[in-house]
Amino acid sequence: MKEVILCVDDEKIVLSSLKAQLKRLFGDKYAYEFAENAEEALEIVDEIASETSILIIVSDWLMPGIKGDEFLIKVHEKFPGIKKVLLTGQYDEEAVSRVKEQANLHALIQKPWKEDELLEVIKSGLKKIE
Repeated sequence: MKEVILCVDDEKIVLSSLKAQLKRLFGDKYAYEFAENAEEALEIVDEIASETSILIIVSDWLMPGIKGDEFLIKVHEKFPGIKKVLLTGQYDEEAVSRVKEQANLHALIQKPWKEDELLEVIKSGLKKIE
């Protein structure tokens, strides 16, 4: 079963940075999926969850439509085992608290992030899964 890391951000530049960094850090060990909004990400999760194992979702908070906290909580209701990471430049403390309580938030990374911080957060999330 293919193991997947899903990244969600409404900024294409952020997604391409994440893609480059994840490929550099983990190579072909995982499959990577990218979505530009929560609706698209929910479709991806529903589509691929049966034939793959989504290990981690790295999501922005401030996006048009469904915000990152609501998105991660929705995913958690169906797939509680997926690790959730908020990667965001601006956030609301209440939203972060909600994700911690209702979706077992693994980590909050602030933009601009450092590659080694991203690596550590993902590695620590993967360790908890193994």
